[in-house]
Amino acid sequence: MRLIYHPAGHDDDLRTALVELQAGRWKPARELLWKTGTHWPLRTSRTQLLAVAAARSDVVDVWLAEEPESYDAQLMAVRVSVERALRAHRHQHPRTLEFETRARRAALLAARRAPHDPVPWVCLVALAQIDTRQLRQEHRMRPNEPMLPSGPWGLLYEVNQRDPYNREAYHRVLQFMLALEGPWGASLAAVFDFGRSVASQRSVGSPLLLLPAYAQIEQRRQSRADPLWRRQWAQESTLDYTLAAFHDWFHKVPAGQHSVADLNLLAYALWAGHQYLEAAEVFEAMGPYAAREPWASVHDGAAGPDPGEALLLRARAESLSYARNHRPRAGPHL
Repeated sequence: MRLIYHPAGHDDDLRTALVELQAGRWKPARELLWKTGTHWPLRTSRTQLLAVAAARSDVVDVWLAEEPESYDAQLMAVRVSVERALRAHRHQHPRTLEFETRARRAALLAARRAPHDPVPWVCLVALAQIDTRQLRQEHRMRPNEPMLPSGPWGLLYEVNQRDPYNREAYHRVLQFMLALEGPWGASLAAVFDFGRSVASQRSVGSPLLLLPAYAQIEQRRQSRADPLWRRQWAQESTLDYTLAAFHDWFHKVPAGQHSVADLNLLAYALWAGHQYLEAAEVFEAMGPYAAREPWASVHDGAAGPDPGEALLLRARAESLSYARNHRPRAGPHL
């Protein structure tokens, strides 16, 4: 089966808007956000992916110029500014501070204009990872959990007031912890503690049940030479979180509302933990849609032009084959 690498996955409306936005046409994005309304988790994820597509062009600037009173246009301008600041930081661009300051100012203006919207606050949490030395006071607040480092907990509180346990906000905090430098740096143990603490508090249906798995992938990125790394996924302490995400998120959220990134991570975690029947269910739900991660970070150096994709196809084939041979067969019809 030919794999399709597209961040929209099964979200057909988002896929259409992304294609049009990349072609310089912003009206489908406007219609998409109007239909999304105040579904905050969906609004957060859609605006983030739209910004990634728009960050290399002036299409959002054109939209804002034509509709200066549009809050959605203003919000997308914030999203694009944040995406550009984060890219500048990753590439150590000399104007990173300028981009970050501009994005922060725009996010605060949007937060004042729409105090009910969590997305501007999510943007402020995202910008915290640029402040690797925690020079800003709002990035070194003391946490409620004694084992966690200081961080942008006040900003996260503002997000939670508007959209409790917003997926992107918590992932941005995870990235913030990993980005800290020198004596400010968070230990890998603290990253694990954060992921597991969040997962243990989450109710049924939350994609944050997968946060411990994301933390574990970060361990792999820091210890690629460990030949026994895959075995950790079969350990009871890890497998409990993986199966909780399978039963209480994957099974409880309607099909089509799972992100491609989360499905790929869950499929990998189940396969690596030898839960082949469950992994097969996730692979079937994925259909042809795939993500580069976590496969690109967890492969064992297999030969070929794309070892990550090779691992994905291997895991998929093994899981589906196992399921064909071990699923209960339906009895004869009477």
